Amino acid sequence: MLQLPILSSSPVPSDESAPGAESPGAAKGTYAFVSLGCPKNLVDSERMLGALTLDGYMLVSEPEGADFVIVNTCGFIESSRQESKGVIREMLDLKKAGKTRGVIVCGCLPERVGGALLDELPEIDHIVGVFGREEITKVADRLIGGLKEQREVFRPAPIRALDDRARLRITPKHFAYLKISEGCDRTCTFCAIPKMRGKHATKPMEMVIEEAKELVGDGVRELNIVAQDTTYYGLDMYGEVRLAQLLRQLEEVEGLDWIRLLYLYPVNFSDELIDVIAGSSKILPYLDMPLQHINDTMLKRMQRRVNRAKTEELIGKLRDKIPNLVLRTTFITGFPGETDEQFRELVDFVEEARFPRMGVFTYSYEPGTPATRLDGHLEEAVKEARRDELMALQQKIAFEDGDSLVGYELDVLLDEQLDDETWVGRSFADAPEIDGAVFVKGKDLEVGQFVPVEIEARQDYDLVGSVAAPEAEAE
Repeated sequence: MLQLPILSSSPVPSDESAPGAESPGAAKGTYAFVSLGCPKNLVDSERMLGALTLDGYMLVSEPEGADFVIVNTCGFIESSRQESKGVIREMLDLKKAGKTRGVIVCGCLPERVGGALLDELPEIDHIVGVFGREEITKVADRLIGGLKEQREVFRPAPIRALDDRARLRITPKHFAYLKISEGCDRTCTFCAIPKMRGKHATKPMEMVIEEAKELVGDGVRELNIVAQDTTYYGLDMYGEVRLAQLLRQLEEVEGLDWIRLLYLYPVNFSDELIDVIAGSSKILPYLDMPLQHINDTMLKRMQRRVNRAKTEELIGKLRDKIPNLVLRTTFITGFPGETDEQFRELVDFVEEARFPRMGVFTYSYEPGTPATRLDGHLEEAVKEARRDELMALQQKIAFEDGDSLVGYELDVLLDEQLDDETWVGRSFADAPEIDGAVFVKGKDLEVGQFVPVEIEARQDYDLVGSVAAPEAEAE
């Protein structure tokens, strides 16, 4: 499905806007944009949108009739690559029909496969790797100018993370993603991210804070902190992990209500970091911590550098110290060599740990990753059956968790209006576009508003409630 951006805000540049950037009549050309993949990729999309807008290009909501289309792709696993290629083919069909002049493909897919993408889909006009994003306006100029040379733009991964300020945000005005680093130094045997995103590169703390202030000044009330490995933040730049110090500074940003932590690797969770989260009024007691497995042999084959005992110790400590903690995690089924006994250990662990939020993926054979050289590769049917069993168990756990909230009052951030009396929002326990929602009945509300909601029912993974009546003042 196409994910075309909503023009929810204007880019806020670090310096003055380019002439003509806000004047449709002076536009250098029109373009549509399709953003695929993870929130880190979405930040790259927003940075390119900002650069194009400031350079005088005008974003339109539909690809038909646009001068060109940009597709920012995902290349993480085979299914995401196929989805990206499907969207690219849709845009190329529009080009063949004369409904757009050109197609530019950016991001992880070209970074993963290089020039082979042009060999497979020669109708693409230009491809731009992950770290070529800063040259997107030059690429657009070449396309509009009819220049056919330099169809490929690839740049090496930077030593320091790129500056993500001056974005044109795709997200609703009240929440945004804040990327605090690039790349990853982990060597998980199933993962190709280091090949696409390079080694870990910390974004300087002062740059993160300036970006946060810029976003809050543009109406953001919830910041979702993202990276490939969030808990690693600072180690390459400062010689020590500094996520706790960064969070303390983010807490001081005026106008910010919620700080949500995503992509926390289960290493480098210092007592200091836990105490900062536990003692904060802005950092949500919601932690996204992918575990991938619990069996020690599987974890070693995955090269996760953590074992079951340390994982259970960390989970216990987090739950003991952080009130109302909601843990989200993910697991992989059917990793090479996974036995029935090892899978049963994972099932038993999930039943015992009772994660309120959990996702399960089947192992994806990824060329170029060390896991392809392991023995014991399993049939797809086995992987899928194990995934389905684990998700059936998780559905039961999640539904019971939702049922336990009926009758309670939760603060809900409103994301969307459905009709005059129905709104869709999220509680602290729900990350945008990942978890469930809260359907709210109420009048005279606004998107981006926090409202107290009395939960009345669970509806599958979602909750349903009404705006709580204000308490009567005591006489």
